[in-house]
Amino acid sequence: MTWTSWQISPFVTSMFFILGMLALYWLTFNGLSYLIRTRHLKISIDTANNWYGVIYMIVFVFGIQLLVIGNKDSWQFMNFQLTAMIFCAYFLNIRVPYYTFFPIVIVYMLFNESIGYWESWGQAITLALFFFTLNTIRTKFQDSRWVFAIYIAVGALFGGWLWCWMQLKFNLSWRSITLEWLYLMSFECLLYAYVSMLSQDSESKLQLAKFASHDALTQTENFAAYTGAVQALFTKSQHQHQPLSMMMFDIDHFKIFNDTYGHLAGDRVLQQVAMVVQTVINENDPAIKLYRTGGEEFNILFPGYTVADTQSVVTQIFLAINHQEILFGDHQLEISISVGVSDLTVSDATPLDFYNRVDKKLYQSKRNGRMQITY
Repeated sequence: MTWTSWQISPFVTSMFFILGMLALYWLTFNGLSYLIRTRHLKISIDTANNWYGVIYMIVFVFGIQLLVIGNKDSWQFMNFQLTAMIFCAYFLNIRVPYYTFFPIVIVYMLFNESIGYWESWGQAITLALFFFTLNTIRTKFQDSRWVFAIYIAVGALFGGWLWCWMQLKFNLSWRSITLEWLYLMSFECLLYAYVSMLSQDSESKLQLAKFASHDALTQTENFAAYTGAVQALFTKSQHQHQPLSMMMFDIDHFKIFNDTYGHLAGDRVLQQVAMVVQTVINENDPAIKLYRTGGEEFNILFPGYTVADTQSVVTQIFLAINHQEILFGDHQLEISISVGVSDLTVSDATPLDFYNRVDKKLYQSKRNGRMQITY
């Protein structure tokens, strides 16, 4: 980390090293997130973020320290380790209970052979306070117009405090301490700019993904989302021999609403139906998913359910919709639905076979007078 060794400014190499460390984290975590979504694993992205972030940074910090144990210049790597901690505590907002954080710090002190120095204990306490302060300001001030100033002020205060401990421990010159503190401030600014840029890019991608997979009118997932979900559940059901059922329904005489009262009335009906159905699903099992797959047609997937298992939820939806009266202007719109329900069978070679059988059940309900359920 010296000019002599690298023939280039240590500050420049440090910036590229930190950017590389962050880029590797985002790349690997995005891969993990993709695996969770595509395999439909029962792990929230926030939980995965917490565990993976902690593990990644612990490996990073201990790995750096392994290179310099017993080296009189080991202090030169502290800014890297502080940057990693800031990334975890502030940007990932990882919550580590104090009874977990302190054992990690003690293990680290044993690892780098510094547990016998009183300065190291002072530094450890300061580090813990820094971590929990970053957690706090991230939660309380993330929407404040002064968020960057608060972030930098906290970093400057604790960064300076931590480097004072290093001065006591290694008897460094105040010029070196000041330079390292300024480097840390620069790294914090770089980290803030880089993560903000990545976050904005991620938010844009999330919005695009939502537009691609959600119906703008009803806010339910759309046919494209249904296609991906049913294929994944179909494959999982075949491999793991788990049941899978589907409910398909459409709104009876929907064309009359559009022709008589206009398309705004039809839109209002669709929105109300989707809202009522989603409310029933939320009260029963969030694993059940609603999709708008056509104009007035909706599909509901029941992973892990047999037809018999679905009957309670199907009946609740059926009764809730058929008792709805929607006020549109001066008109009272009465709505009803026809329903078809079936489960996956060994004869289904593709998800389309499954879909077609449920569709036939729906058609049977409509042919027999509508406003009924066919299993």
